Amino acid sequence: MLNVTSLNKTYSNNVVALSKVNLKIGKGMFGLLGPNGAGKSTLMRTIATLQEPDSGSIYFNNIDVIKEKTKMRSILGFLPQEFGVYKDSSAEDLLNYLCLLKGIVDKKKRKEVVGSLLEMTNLSEHRKKKLGGFSGGMKQRFGIAQALIGQPQIIIVDEPTAGLDPEERYRFQNLLNTIGDNVTVILSTHIVSDVSELCNDMAIIDKGRVLIQKSPLEALGILENKIWSKIITRNELDDYSSKYKIVSSRLNAGKVLIKVFDNNKPNGFEPIEPDLEDIYFSYINKYVG
Repeated sequence: MLNVTSLNKTYSNNVVALSKVNLKIGKGMFGLLGPNGAGKSTLMRTIATLQEPDSGSIYFNNIDVIKEKTKMRSILGFLPQEFGVYKDSSAEDLLNYLCLLKGIVDKKKRKEVVGSLLEMTNLSEHRKKKLGGFSGGMKQRFGIAQALIGQPQIIIVDEPTAGLDPEERYRFQNLLNTIGDNVTVILSTHIVSDVSELCNDMAIIDKGRVLIQKSPLEALGILENKIWSKIITRNELDDYSSKYKIVSSRLNAGKVLIKVFDNNKPNGFEPIEPDLEDIYFSYINKYVG
């Protein structure tokens, strides 16, 4: 269990990155949702021991993450948002080198680990290929391979599917799903569908504050009988925006489908089952919470 308690971080330019953040995260896939600049990466870097908070505590099981950084790093796998590779190195060679850095000194054992990780991430046929020639999706899969070295107990992935095409995104989601059963996997993202498709627990963060932590199913219950839809013309959108709490709007056959938050059925609207995107925007826009 990861326990984050009263975590605060303010940068030197007076930007509040984290404010009284409290989270309890168990085994399985945990989704941390928030817009760009919400504090997600700051929180991930802090849990990964890459920066210090101003105050607060983080414990993973019996490890004091802030005070026992080396201990935490020994059981941590981390795929940051910006993941660099040695472009002239092959996937096999770089994984072998990273295994050495992780303390796997036995050559036979190291070969087995590298082979297993390449197989798991569907990179075996590319093992001799230089990383500089990898596609974005292949680099992300390699990133997960290096994060899995040493059988970590907690894995952090920061915006892993941003920029991937649909096929690679689906492949990457399947990969995350296979590793999330017996360890704690924290998926930091602004892509709502990643969380709805993968995670059994989630939180929404904005402007450094955690707005909600619930399972996706529990979160959806908050908006039951409170989301309504209507198709309008594009010229009417500004007028409706001034009158209603619009959760989302999207083009629909040349017109606009709007979804609004209201405790009671607005005139001319139809009820609609809420989805996780409705939860996300309702909290970000402070319609609930």
